[in-house]
Parts: sequence; C-alpha cells; structure tokens
Amino acid sequence: MTLCASASLRENNPLKGAKKQVTWFLSNSARGMSHCRQIMKSRCSHSLLAFCLLLVRAAAAAESTPANEPAVLAVQKALPSVVNIATERVQRSQVTDPYDLFFNQFFGGQVRPQRELSQTVQSLGSGVIVSPQGYIVTNQHVVERATDLKIKVTTSDGQVFDAQYIAGDPDVDLAFIKINSPKPLPYFELKDSQPGLLGQTVLALGNPLGYGHAVSRGIISALDRSITVGDVEYKGLVQTDAAINPGNSGGALIDLDGKLLGINSVKMAFTPQGVPTQGIGFAIPARLVRDRVVQFMETARTGVDPKAATAAQRMFGLQLQELTEALAEAMGVDSPQGVLVADVEPGSPAAMAGMKRGFVIYKIGRFEVSNVHDVEKLLQHAKPGAVADFQVLLIRRNYGQLVQQARTISVRAR
Repeated sequence: MTLCASASLRENNPLKGAKKQVTWFLSNSARGMSHCRQIMKSRCSHSLLAFCLLLVRAAAAAESTPANEPAVLAVQKALPSVVNIATERVQRSQVTDPYDLFFNQFFGGQVRPQRELSQTVQSLGSGVIVSPQGYIVTNQHVVERATDLKIKVTTSDGQVFDAQYIAGDPDVDLAFIKINSPKPLPYFELKDSQPGLLGQTVLALGNPLGYGHAVSRGIISALDRSITVGDVEYKGLVQTDAAINPGNSGGALIDLDGKLLGINSVKMAFTPQGVPTQGIGFAIPARLVRDRVVQFMETARTGVDPKAATAAQRMFGLQLQELTEALAEAMGVDSPQGVLVADVEPGSPAAMAGMKRGFVIYKIGRFEVSNVHDVEKLLQHAKPGAVADFQVLLIRRNYGQLVQQARTISVRAR
C-alpha cells in the first residue's frame, strides 16, 4: 500500500485517486466490479485489485443482510409506538312485553316499567402513541364512548395499562385516549408526517384479529378517496392494498423511513352491489390526524370536547332546547317551566335509561331548572359514573285528552 500511495503522486499514474475509488466501492457495490476492471486495464497492482475486491464483497454482504432491509428497519423504529387496544362496554336495551303494550293502551299509560337487558360487548383494535405522556390516537369505532366503557392498552413490550377516553370525532372516525406510564413512551412525531405518493411502499402495523402486533406490506393505491359507511361519508382517505383486517383499525400506516402516513381505518370487503373485493383498505391521512390531535389536546387541557360542547350532551347524550311559551302551548304543558329534550344520542346513557325526545326536564335532583343554562350549571361538574336524577314530564294523549305524567329517570354519566 505504501508503494502504491507513493506511486500515485507521479503524473499520469493510473492509480491516482485510488483512495476515492475505494470509498466509492463502499457506497456502491453494484458498479464495483466495472471499476475493478478499469483498474485492471490500467495495469494496477494485483494487491490493490485484491483489496478492492474484498471491499466490494464486504459491501455486498452487508447490503444483503435481512437486518438491514429498509422495511425491517422501519418496523423496528415504528413498532414501539403502536399499541393494542381491547375495550369492554355494557350495552343495554329496553324490551317491551306485547301484553304491556295492550294494557298501556287500555289504561292510558305505562302500567309497569320496561324490562332492561344488559349485554357485555368486547372489541379489539390498535392505536398510535402521539406523545411521550401517553396520549394515543385510534379510531372512534374502536373505543366508541358508552356507559361503563373499559379500555385496556397493551404496548409492544407487553405492558398493560387502563386508558381513559378523552375525546372523539365520529365525522372522521378518530378518538383520543390516554394512559399513565411511569416513564416517557416512544411516540410518532406528527410534525414529521409525510404525504403519501401514488405507488409508494407502505407498511400497516396493528393487532389483526387479536393475534398481537403484526405487519403487512403494500403500496399506496390511490389518494383522496371518499367512502360511505352507514350514514357517514369519509373523505380524503388513503387507499392501500396492505392488509387491514379486523383489529388493525387505529394502527399505523408508515413509509420505509418509519414515518406516519396515516391511521388504518376500514377495509372494503364488498362493493355496494355485494361483489367481494380484495386488497382495498383505507387509512386516515396523517395531516388530518395532526389537525385533530391539536383539537384533542385542547380538550384534554380544558375538559371540554368541541364536538360535544354542552355538559348534557358530553356526559349524558342529551340535546336540549328552551321550552318557549309557544312550544309549551303546542305540547299541552301547563306552564313553560323546564327544558325540552330535543334529541337523544343513540346508545348514550340517557337513551339507555329511557329518556326520549319530547320529554320536559323540570328538575334535576332537588334543583328546579327553567332554562338550558340552569341545566348546564348543575351538570358541568359531573364526574364520569355520577348519577343524575332527572324529573321529567311525559305528555300523553288519553281518549283525546292530553295527560301529564311525572317520572324520575336516573342517568349515569359516561
């Protein structure tokens, strides 16, 4: 090597720049052999040629190691920030006996209360940690808010935490939950999230079918897709052929740098015409996730969900409106005191307790209420699990006459 180095100082020496060539060999093994042939043609020393060949073989061996594959490195980087989520909630439904319907009609009112059936509903999904303090983004349908909701989160290293529901936005199928960890957690930097490109290789991380952490691979098939699920239309989705199976919902869709491209949401198994499909899944883009996380963080700080601004709606699933004199007269209410139940959220605590649209709330506990502001003052400090006793008026028609029936409905805050 000393002889070659000294010879390289001479003019027109074919070995001049050998150091640069060797460096080039390390970074580009594919062209290494062609350069070695050029050196051979220039009558380079056999010792330098052998050294170059060794470097080429070493670089090629290093590149072919599975541990250095881009997908493997991306998974190692991102997987600790993906969690498994298991939820359990009690679903209650009212059952009316046909004989009760007959007697209710005959006697002009409800003879005995409806029977209530309770069923424990469990679901599985995935989530993405977005802050070292334990805030997690997942799909709203994975942790859909309900009374007696229990959420368990399992991290990639096997730790299990109880999680608290913070906020959700059903319009984009995103929800925000939090776990309390004694130490900072690995997380995705949302500011580093990249927009996807058509044909780009992606990896879907999640908890398919409850088997635990798993990875599937595919490409971005389309961008800015719109689909309708039930009565809700979701827009701006990323379409991918990476497998998104039940349990993958809420998991991460990442690129080969381990950066977040989106949140796995839904798989299309059939077309609207009932034709089976394969390889069509959708993810919520990272830019939309980033925007919603900003709102969710504000909800975590203030305790007010902008999607459910009133305490009655947020805690009990009630939408209220003022009971004006005109409304009271039209409904047959003796005096316009109280508030009108304008709507009841399906599956909410109020709905499960038997609250219905058209009821008039005139007292909560021992406090009379005459407007929506009074209700909010009483409910704004309610804690999850607290029971509120709503005294309501039911307006019924009996043999052509309006009859007011007072009733107390106890509702547990969610």
